[in-house]
Amino acid sequence: MKPLKLAALDADDLSVMSAHMQDAIVLVGDISFSRGRGQFALVANRFDWDGQSHRSGAGGQRRRTGLHFNRVRSVRSKNIRAAREDAVLSLLAISYEVGDEAPAGAIELTFSGDGAIRLDVDCIDGALTDLGPVWSTANVPEHKAD
Repeated sequence: MKPLKLAALDADDLSVMSAHMQDAIVLVGDISFSRGRGQFALVANRFDWDGQSHRSGAGGQRRRTGLHFNRVRSVRSKNIRAAREDAVLSLLAISYEVGDEAPAGAIELTFSGDGAIRLDVDCIDGALTDLGPVWSTANVPEHKAD
């Protein structure tokens, strides 16, 4: 499988990026924000939802993926302990909320366990890049309907 490389410049692009990042596993220590550069970044183990093996019950695949957003003014988090660098987060979705003066707004990364990271941005300017080869995993994420 070819490595994935995506750019997000609007809400539609961001929804595609969100779908590819659903159920990505992130260590808190692999998240950073450079206020001086206005850049938020993380590295995750992305589950390959496009892969065929998980559909046949044979497990699935993951790969290391970098995700970053530019033109970030501030970052806030909820229910995420920054001091626990080894804490594991499971990314559920990435969404966008338009602000009072578009294209400024907020990008929110929602994690399982009621965790969230909110990026106040001048506009949507993000990128997703796969960083290495895939590896097999027996653990396929499962979402139960409530």
